[in-house]
Amino acid sequence: MPQAFFEKHQTTLYAALDAIGSRCYWSAYAEMPSPKIYGETAPATGKTDYEAHLGKHFDLTQPGIQAWAGGEQSPYGVALDVQYPVCAIQALIDAGQAAMASWQALGVNGRTGVCMEMLARLNQRSFELAHSVMMTTGQGWMMAFQAGAAHAQDRGLEAVAYAYREQSFVPQDAMWEKPQGKNPPLRMQKHFEIVGRGVAVVVGCGTFPTWNTYPGLFAALATGNAVIVKPHEQAILPAAITVKILREVLSQVGVSPNLVSLCVPANQEITQALVTHADVKSVDFTGSNSFGNWLIDRCRQAQVYAELAGVNTIVIDSTDSYQAMLRNLAFSLCLYSGQMCTTSQLLVVPAAGIGTDEGAKSYEQVCADLAAAIDLALAKPEVACAVLGAIQSPATIARIDHANSGELGTVVRASQTLHNAEFPAAVVRSPVLLAVDASAESAYMEERFGPITFVVKAADTNAAIALAERIVHTHGALTLAVYSTQSAVVDAMTQASWNAKVALSINLTSGVFVNQSAAFSDYHGTGGNPAANASYCDSAFVANRFRVIQRRYHV
Repeated sequence: MPQAFFEKHQTTLYAALDAIGSRCYWSAYAEMPSPKIYGETAPATGKTDYEAHLGKHFDLTQPGIQAWAGGEQSPYGVALDVQYPVCAIQALIDAGQAAMASWQALGVNGRTGVCMEMLARLNQRSFELAHSVMMTTGQGWMMAFQAGAAHAQDRGLEAVAYAYREQSFVPQDAMWEKPQGKNPPLRMQKHFEIVGRGVAVVVGCGTFPTWNTYPGLFAALATGNAVIVKPHEQAILPAAITVKILREVLSQVGVSPNLVSLCVPANQEITQALVTHADVKSVDFTGSNSFGNWLIDRCRQAQVYAELAGVNTIVIDSTDSYQAMLRNLAFSLCLYSGQMCTTSQLLVVPAAGIGTDEGAKSYEQVCADLAAAIDLALAKPEVACAVLGAIQSPATIARIDHANSGELGTVVRASQTLHNAEFPAAVVRSPVLLAVDASAESAYMEERFGPITFVVKAADTNAAIALAERIVHTHGALTLAVYSTQSAVVDAMTQASWNAKVALSINLTSGVFVNQSAAFSDYHGTGGNPAANASYCDSAFVANRFRVIQRRYHV
């Protein structure tokens, strides 16, 4: 059956391999929640399946169950009340290790085929997954379907394609023959076995529990490892549904489902014990700098792939499409209330203002016009709620209130509370815009996660570029952008992005936004600055997850 799955999905796999080679647009999974694509009954069935989990025990039949726990609080105010199994970590590790032998025996093609089937079945359950992502993270419905389902599945497939490619470079066997002049040649038969490093732990984040989990999950699986998924305590349901689907596929192919398990620890100490366990050989993490750096420092037995916090920056020098630039910036700052690791926190503007197709605009005018553009983007309540979603964490609310107080800078646009007619208990807040001088580094020179944006007044464009580069070097960033009509400025920003090792977007004015990242084309993170030590997805993300063990003998 694994070989049958490989043959079933071979066309998709090869298309993915072509895509990561060309970096052109390609997607395996439809991003629009259309019944014409997913089936006429898919929307209703997906919602019903999601609701069937609420208020119940989510049974995964995992080993070592000690208790049941949950407690997710939906940002939309919906009661979830799902209870998940709390399992002894040693039981999960032992069971995962026991399952690895049969998983290894499937070979590269077999594992790839099974992973492809897993992704196909996740795609079939996209509506169920999207509802679970929406209600646990606060994402709007369209983002939850796209980022939480289809795009996450694309990122998982991308990791599988890279894993297949890297493993395919290793031959299964070779006849080694060394000439010995007049004497008979030395001949040896050599065999090369790809073996997973060991148990992998994937630590999920609260805002993107599938998009940020699937790359590490499938990279580890495809390269022969058992995987323990440790979800964020506020976004367990999407991970639990994912694990259940994967376990079903494993059972079907005769591999122990315990190759993949869910870990819902009772406390932080258990999480720390899990990731530092001697048998855990890789850890994937997305989240705060404090815990991410703790993982890097303490998990000496494992390879850690970490995406941490950064300070994403945009330098605005000039534009030939002022209104389009404002609309693009406004939407990107509003999208999911800035709760994206790629959202820009700083807009750096020269003190003398910028040149535009509407004439010169002062620094103060840019601030005012951007505030007006945000107001316009949120003018229709139903559109505003769909774009903003809901605030996931009370800590983010506290940061918004602090920004609103004016202690961090001059409030150009205050964050406001919005009412969601569909979900009256939803916590919805609009962006806050602050004006600060470049000298006020204590205010803006750290990540302030959420819909909080600083418009920084720099001495001139050169100073703005230098500041942006220094910020990335010091604090990291996943995105960097520039607006300029001058090639010399764009060239300088390009060099700065190379120096700081961060992706650069140039003059975005239409339907692509700086905080979006497309699978198979965009590298999410570079691994070259403090915001991330790995990239979704490149060869380095998968190649160190397996080892090649050879055996040889004389012929």
